[in-house]
Amino acid sequence: MIPLSILDLSPVSAGSTASQALRNSLDLAQFADARNFKRYWVAEHHNLPAIASSAPDIMIGQIAAVTTKMRIGLVVAERFKVLEALYPGRIDLGLGRAPGTDPATSYALRRRQGISEEDDFLDRFNELMLLETRGFPLGHPFHNVRPMPFDVELPPIYLLGSSDYSAQLAGHIGAAFSFAHHFANFDAAEAMRLYRDNFKPSLSHDKPYAILATHVVCADTDKEAERLAATVDLNFVRRAKGEYLPLASPEDAANYDYTPVDRARIAQNRVRVSVGSPETVKARLLPLIEATRADELMVTTMTSDHDARKRSYELLAKTFA
Repeated sequence: MIPLSILDLSPVSAGSTASQALRNSLDLAQFADARNFKRYWVAEHHNLPAIASSAPDIMIGQIAAVTTKMRIGLVVAERFKVLEALYPGRIDLGLGRAPGTDPATSYALRRRQGISEEDDFLDRFNELMLLETRGFPLGHPFHNVRPMPFDVELPPIYLLGSSDYSAQLAGHIGAAFSFAHHFANFDAAEAMRLYRDNFKPSLSHDKPYAILATHVVCADTDKEAERLAATVDLNFVRRAKGEYLPLASPEDAANYDYTPVDRARIAQNRVRVSVGSPETVKARLLPLIEATRADELMVTTMTSDHDARKRSYELLAKTFA
């Protein structure tokens, strides 16, 4: 069966706090490590009240400290070399072009970091590689710059994307590729094909490795899964309206006054979400895995109830054991 991994956004539920969401992530990581999940990635988002994951490099160290087997990763060079030195063979370096926030916050972050308004991802990636390989020529200002610790290699590199451009870029630079099917409008199978067709071996990877990231809400019954997924539906509707709020309970989501436009949006998003009992979810995921030829399935689950989220991952682990 395909390896299972977790993409965690540290969801914040209504009536709870971001601090509790971060502690829930540590609890979920230990839970997943004991059930042989392959890797646990922490996303980076800013200015979103429903998501507490804004400093993944800090969380990665905390998660690695309380787990023993899973690879941990995401977002740079020196921070991840330090993590690799502390937890050798267990750190992944994930790079993405998307800002992970709204335009105003993105602009504020980019100004603070001194990044231009142009998409200079490829230039910065090449700079990262030249720093790592000491590839800058004699006389270049960066020739003597060495990311520390110098005796530790960068962790394996993964490009995170949701478009045809990201897929082709991942292949071109020889990175592993994680496709964000949970929010992408681009076809997942086509993205994976473009990635493999354009792949060139690199220091990081000698052959393609494709991860399919998708949204799953699994429960003991279809009815219970649908009840829990009401939270996902309302969260999507609110975000489409620019309302970034903590995750509502299934009961509050069920009582929300949805417009016809809201329900159309929910139907559109449900194409990217697998909801149901283990049997229902498996029947939904297997054709997707086959079509994309994914090497690994990475699951995110955005329920308001932490125990329900853990149960969803537990059922998946048993189903794909």
